[in-house]
Amino acid sequence: MILNQRIGGPFRQIWMLLLALPFAMVLLGACNNTMATTVKGDPGGVTSGTSTDVVGQVPGAPVYVDKNGKITSDATQAARDKSGNAVTEISADQTKEPLAAELSNVVGQNRIAINIVWTLVTGYLVMFMQAGFATVETGFTRAKSAAHTMSMNFMIYGLGLLGYFVCGFAFQFGGIGGLPTLGGGAALASELTLNIGGKPFGIIGTSGFFLSGGTYDVAVAVMFLFQMVFMDTAATIPTGAMAERWKWAAFCIFGFFCSTLTYPVFGNWAWGGGWLAQLGTNFGLGHGYGDFAGSGVVHSVGGWMGLAGAMVLGPRIGKYNKDGSPNSIPGHDMTIAMLGTFILAFGWFGFNPGSTLAASGSGALRIGLIAVDTMLAGAAASVSAMVYMWLTSGKPSPGMLVNGILAGLVAITAPSGFVSPVFAVVIGLIAGVLVCWSVWFFDHRGVDDPVGAISVHGVCGAWGVLSVGLFADGTSNYGGSWNGVAGSVTGLFFGDPGQLVAQIIGVVVCFVYVFGLSYIFFRVVDKIIGLRTAPEVELAGLDIPEMGAYGYPADFPLTGVTYPVANGASAAAAGSSAATV
Repeated sequence: MILNQRIGGPFRQIWMLLLALPFAMVLLGACNNTMATTVKGDPGGVTSGTSTDVVGQVPGAPVYVDKNGKITSDATQAARDKSGNAVTEISADQTKEPLAAELSNVVGQNRIAINIVWTLVTGYLVMFMQAGFATVETGFTRAKSAAHTMSMNFMIYGLGLLGYFVCGFAFQFGGIGGLPTLGGGAALASELTLNIGGKPFGIIGTSGFFLSGGTYDVAVAVMFLFQMVFMDTAATIPTGAMAERWKWAAFCIFGFFCSTLTYPVFGNWAWGGGWLAQLGTNFGLGHGYGDFAGSGVVHSVGGWMGLAGAMVLGPRIGKYNKDGSPNSIPGHDMTIAMLGTFILAFGWFGFNPGSTLAASGSGALRIGLIAVDTMLAGAAASVSAMVYMWLTSGKPSPGMLVNGILAGLVAITAPSGFVSPVFAVVIGLIAGVLVCWSVWFFDHRGVDDPVGAISVHGVCGAWGVLSVGLFADGTSNYGGSWNGVAGSVTGLFFGDPGQLVAQIIGVVVCFVYVFGLSYIFFRVVDKIIGLRTAPEVELAGLDIPEMGAYGYPADFPLTGVTYPVANGASAAAAGSSAATV
């Protein structure tokens, strides 16, 4: 009823148009893309993984050169080996040695199968992290809005997935030009590029809409699944920063906006071969923007979207006193919040090691070190956060234990593929203290973030990106290059100051683009349909007015319970000595 009153008359049509417009606009482009495509994918999985996937992967194997003198791994273009001697093409060997040719195909298929299974399983782990986000955020907020908070974490999966399927994936990865570790996917090879000063600047991908045409392919499908759950992680972060006062209709519109435009565009610049990734090849800045598993692309993007939304929404009723001092509003169930944190930490073993997109070849055996770095950074951050809160407030603070380990996991996400275990601990220790400072800072600047999402993901995500430019030790070797620059990523402390410059540029661009676009979006939605629930709805709890169902039984004590907070430390930040739920 409240929704109907607020968006009645002509505003109802505008609201429906906003929901339908992204699909209508991209449908035309997708249909055109599908009809015009002549490239065929491999939907049956019968040509992915052949002998060509072995060539160049075995030490001492011949180096093949095409007719233009360019080194290639395509054995069908064989001309000469390293010594300049003629090399018989595989097509000829199939006649002379049919068994050997068939065995080489089997080896290639097995290698690709290992990589596909690895990437799928790690993608499943990342998807399971959604349960962790849901329980952490619900536990950190009040019981009277539990169904609403849980439902946002539930439905961002469906809303985001469909938006990413329509156009988000195409915008992000439409120009990557192949997925060699997964068996091809060369149909993704169309990028809108601007030529500035004689240098290419990739802006956005233009192939892969609806996974149709040439992108109806087994390798592309694996890539889509893995990258979709990363997008979903970014999309769910603002649900914590904006919890307990976000109108459901506005949230639904955000789900499509985030998955079709905000996240994919920055993701293209960083991971899809766009202009941030080209900072190395274009300007000699290290290996270009380096973000192994998404401290910036995923976490900072989610954190800055949450910051913009929290600022437009304003703080919850009762969060601040007349003099501007903050009050603590503790969550209702720290036990499920801490359980959810363990789920997230478990899922991170898919998040970071899975970003190799391989477990065989191309230096992918580093997955063991990546997993250890991930574990160490999270543990170190939980300890440093505990010690900091213990020393400053007199109590270790369960809420900051949660945010501490998550801060460490977020921070190690970008450098996990490039740093040693020792520096993983250093990165985590810094992140654990940084998140405590950041939560206090935003809390005392009028930004009400019920779960600390802005600090954990936005701030510590930025720290993780910068740490690549500091601590990358040059020992990783993912196919011999990164972002088109030969060799391994090396940071300032190991001899390459240019890499740090590239990382700083990435951090600044991420904030300016994501926060700026999101702030405009939230302002527009607020003007059209309203972003925030009515005061009486917020006070009563969002469950019945917005969702039509309680998160807990109707006789569950939802209001009037006062919790003492020792020495001013709340579940997530410093506040008053007591708070009423």
